Amino acid sequence: MRARMLLGLAVAAVAVFATAYAADEIKVEGIKCVVAGTKDAKAANAVDYKGGKVFFCCMNCPKAFSADTAKFAAKANHQLVATKQAKQAACPFTGEAVDSATAIKVSGAEVAFCCDMCKGKAEAADDKITLIFADKAFDKAFKVEKK
Repeated sequence: MRARMLLGLAVAAVAVFATAYAADEIKVEGIKCVVAGTKDAKAANAVDYKGGKVFFCCMNCPKAFSADTAKFAAKANHQLVATKQAKQAACPFTGEAVDSATAIKVSGAEVAFCCDMCKGKAEAADDKITLIFADKAFDKAFKVEKK
């Protein structure tokens, strides 16, 4: 009887721990691989990056990423924002406070700007991800939240 009670408590403790851990997990549904941009990223295929994690479709992609991180930086930075690991603190172009009325969606990541002129610059860009999430703009505007 005592053994059953202890076993029941152990199972309950594991369930509580698993639930708490699941709440802190990063959601990768709808997130694409940083290297193979058309394939879905998987939570199991992650590497540390700028205090967060970036996700890949397979374990070969992290090798390509590590070999030339600068080549994939804008996509990795975008993924940090899209997975809500990085929060916006300023306009990516000016570094000034953002106006929430200027917010746009960029491949699943919401980004706001300080003014309509900056918003227009972003909307007119052919490659919004590179313009908004390149290292210089990302470092000016976004902060990775440590868990």
